[in-house]
Amino acid sequence: MRARDPLALLAALSGAVAVAAGAYGAHGAHGAAAEWLKTGSHYELIHAVAALVALARPLGRAAGWCFVGGGGLFAATLYAMAFGGPLWLGAITPLGGLAMIVGWGMLAFGAWRRG
Repeated sequence: MRARDPLALLAALSGAVAVAAGAYGAHGAHGAAAEWLKTGSHYELIHAVAALVALARPLGRAAGWCFVGGGGLFAATLYAMAFGGPLWLGAITPLGGLAMIVGWGMLAFGAWRRG
């Protein structure tokens, strides 16, 4: 029996959360809260899928963790603000974006190094 893969599990759960947040942003929230939910959902979903795809690439596991962690942090701060959390959380959001960028850089480096 193969051991569970925590990265794949978290990526899949991240995708589920992103769909739920996006749906609520589109149908249940209004104003800035709706936009925060839609933006967080968009980035989280893209990077959940990217993490799953990255598993098959050089440096993919490290990139995948950047995608899941960065996408989660980026989205979580936006979701928290949408549900009434303090607006200073918006200052943390770019750290998640930076982690996602690092993940893409890792994939690029892995592809370059492999070629």
